[in-house]
Amino acid sequence: MNAHGNRHDSGDDSGHESDGQRHASGSTPPEARSAEELPAAFAARFNGPDRAAAVAGKYAAQAAFVTPEGRVARGAEEIAEANAAFLGLRRPIEVRPRSVTVVGDTALLIVDWELAGGDVGGTATDVARRGADGVWRYVIDNPMGGGGFSR
Repeated sequence: MNAHGNRHDSGDDSGHESDGQRHASGSTPPEARSAEELPAAFAARFNGPDRAAAVAGKYAAQAAFVTPEGRVARGAEEIAEANAAFLGLRRPIEVRPRSVTVVGDTALLIVDWELAGGDVGGTATDVARRGADGVWRYVIDNPMGGGGFSR
């Protein structure tokens, strides 16, 4: 459920946005300083004014995104393309973390999510890592968690 406009080819996991980078609206995008904050930070960016660029900042440099069809998108350009479908719906996202399990600088997140309207959503199974800058980013984003959306 994420889009990319920024390149991630620096090779490090510190990400591509600094805490001081500003969105077109003039507000600083939220950063996740704990694994538990990552889903809410992602949602705030997804629902913000510069969605694609803002969401891109929530991925580590070598991240992977599992599409609803089961294809694995790797790297900034492929992940941006995979996320474009979600962002293209132009509906806000709501996230409800079920569990966050942290071991050192790595976390497993199980998060229920839904786009406004209730017809698109799922339970994400994600892996995140804390970067050298202290910010948590997705390493593996599987928005359907291996299953499709069901009501």
